[in-house]
Amino acid sequence: MLKNFLYALLIVTILPYILNAQPLTKIAPKREFRGVWVATVTNIDWPSRPGLSVDQQKQELIGILERHKAQGMNAIILQVRPAGDAFYAKSREPWSQWLMGRQGLAPAPGYDPLTFAIKEAHFRGMELHAWFNPYRASMSSSTVFSDSHAFKKHPEWFFTYGGKKQFDPGIPEVREYIIQVILDVVKEYDVDGIHFDDYFYPYKLEGQTINDSNTFNKYKENFTDIGDWRRNNVNVLIKQLDDSIHHYKKWVKFGISPFGIWRNKREDPEGSASSGLSNYAELFADSRKWVREGWVDYINPQIYFTFTRRVAPFGTLVDWWSNNSYGRHVYIGQGAYLVNSRAELAWRNLSEVPNQIRYIRENNRIQGSVYFSSKSLSTVARSVADSLKNDLYKYQALPPQMPWLDEIAPNQPQQLSADALKDGVHLKWERPLKASDGETASGYVIYRFAEGEKISVLDPKNILKISFEDYVSFIDTSIESGKRYSYLVTALDRLKNESEPSGPVGVEVPLAKE
Repeated sequence: MLKNFLYALLIVTILPYILNAQPLTKIAPKREFRGVWVATVTNIDWPSRPGLSVDQQKQELIGILERHKAQGMNAIILQVRPAGDAFYAKSREPWSQWLMGRQGLAPAPGYDPLTFAIKEAHFRGMELHAWFNPYRASMSSSTVFSDSHAFKKHPEWFFTYGGKKQFDPGIPEVREYIIQVILDVVKEYDVDGIHFDDYFYPYKLEGQTINDSNTFNKYKENFTDIGDWRRNNVNVLIKQLDDSIHHYKKWVKFGISPFGIWRNKREDPEGSASSGLSNYAELFADSRKWVREGWVDYINPQIYFTFTRRVAPFGTLVDWWSNNSYGRHVYIGQGAYLVNSRAELAWRNLSEVPNQIRYIRENNRIQGSVYFSSKSLSTVARSVADSLKNDLYKYQALPPQMPWLDEIAPNQPQQLSADALKDGVHLKWERPLKASDGETASGYVIYRFAEGEKISVLDPKNILKISFEDYVSFIDTSIESGKRYSYLVTALDRLKNESEPSGPVGVEVPLAKE
């Protein structure tokens, strides 16, 4: 009797640890958002300094994309409007000072950094999300504005806070202007997403006051509380922008990356068990409302905390956002820049970020991560980059699907063939027939299987190549002579819905002659 009791006690005690340990070794998911922020403001990530030649800028950006592709990333969040300025040619705003050294100074004729970035990202099977700071107009009191900057044309649209110029979100003309700025990119560029960061109303500074009382008195309508009015100003912009983006291109995703805490439980019973700064009270950003109302396709909270951060534990906030996803995607913003920092002892633990990724993967209502920022993964967070490349992101992944935008899969590619030639296995196919929504293919996934391997598109380790370009051929140069391989090819539409596979086709690579 005692023996049976001890055995049962042992099972009850140990089994949870066995069950919890199993998922840590499970294969990486085939669909997962793996993004990285590439910041241009003050030349944080790219370009490395203002005034580089076009060739230097291109080579630096290609190097960044190659590095992140090798780390397993599938999305680049590129900052294209850091302060009422532009890193793209087809803009109503001036060229950014961080591009050529002076605001309004154009790079070489014919060069458009955003067009170049999109093409290079898509070639490598990475999405390109255009990152806008909606309300910041300058980074310092010494900014020299171009004559074409909005501040020069409409100084009444701005207030100064902490020495920086900021668009006043309470002015209807300001909101309309910002929407049109963003729609310029939606209409003119082949971006996969529009992305906002966490800067809405400014972070509080001691001794500083937001000078928008006149705006409030003019546009307050039925609001009596200025805080509620400010939150509504942001909400109106978000809703209008969501409607406008999807009116022009249904496949362009809209996502926002707010500060990690919506509200603390002491402020609101529905808030998180945390006690830090809150979006709602201090930034006037009702971030949960945007998800609940379906105004965003993904929310990307910046949870730059460790598991042991007392006021805001990482796990607590991840769980809270997963419970408040309302069917939209949640990607966790992770602070790669904090690795090895003195901010908190836990950041010196090199397994902190990898363990955060494992924790995220245990939650089926979280679809991925975004890392701040690009440069960190080759400097202070090299250990994280190694873990991604060699373990956690070893196999390629497709971005998660968004059925509320499009759930119709494309048709499969036609006439797949494979020929073993001297320089590799040449694969060719024809574009699929149009699906019921009129789409053919905006990209392809190539799978390869060694002789005897189970042929299935479910396992990401068999993905040989992902591209978000409409090419219809590929040369596999990574084959071994004398081996037999089988290949499958699937089509992807703009929202990365995947077709049934075409194939398999088998090929034997001849033995190399001595």
